Amino acid sequence: MATVAKDFSIEEKLVAVLSLQKVDSKIDELQTLKGELPMEVKDLEDDIEGLQTRINNLEAEVKTINDYITSRKDAKKDAEALIAKYEKQQDNVKNSREFEALSKEVEMQNLEMRLCDKNVKDALVELQEREAVRNQNNNLLDAKKDMLAQKKDELEKIIKETEKEETELAKRSEDAKSKVDARLFSAYERIRKSYKNGLAVVPVLRDSCGGCFNVIPPQRQTEIMQRKKIIVCEHCGRILVDNDLNDSIQS
Repeated sequence: MATVAKDFSIEEKLVAVLSLQKVDSKIDELQTLKGELPMEVKDLEDDIEGLQTRINNLEAEVKTINDYITSRKDAKKDAEALIAKYEKQQDNVKNSREFEALSKEVEMQNLEMRLCDKNVKDALVELQEREAVRNQNNNLLDAKKDMLAQKKDELEKIIKETEKEETELAKRSEDAKSKVDARLFSAYERIRKSYKNGLAVVPVLRDSCGGCFNVIPPQRQTEIMQRKKIIVCEHCGRILVDNDLNDSIQS
């Protein structure tokens, strides 16, 4: 935040805020160079996290189904063992009533075996479906990871190439802010946030505003060149400076 207390002239105030704009515009250029990469990296990281959670859930479902299949196969073996036991007991029964009771037990265990077979068959179909979805998600996860690695490499390369310049520009920006009148800095920040290109201070170019390109009347241009007061564009609200002043400030 600007903390200037000294009473500077209008021209000095314009020089200060224009210098700040030049530095901030250079910082904006570096951010533009990165483009959407930071957001793309974040989105891919979120996608990967979501896919991994989904795969973990599918793995748990696959394990549950496999455990169920094993339990039903074991139940079938138990039924087979009981059938063998009951059939052996039938050879030693003393009356038809005992034989019929054992026959019913055998019949019930046969039904249990058929039910186990059906349960296993249905579970295998479900297992196949879950494994197919899991494999699809694993393939998608691998593709996302490859893409993330590529995007990170691109971003890290740009960061490495611009790191020194960004650090220097950040220092220059802070230094420039300290020289801007507090009220003017507040207006600068507000205007800057209103436009995607971040331009709050623009020169008059070819008789027009350098921000919105609307024509600036001759009398208004004369006042701007005199640098006796802060003048803003009537159309876009940007702070206007004359082209000579703009050219005198290096970015």
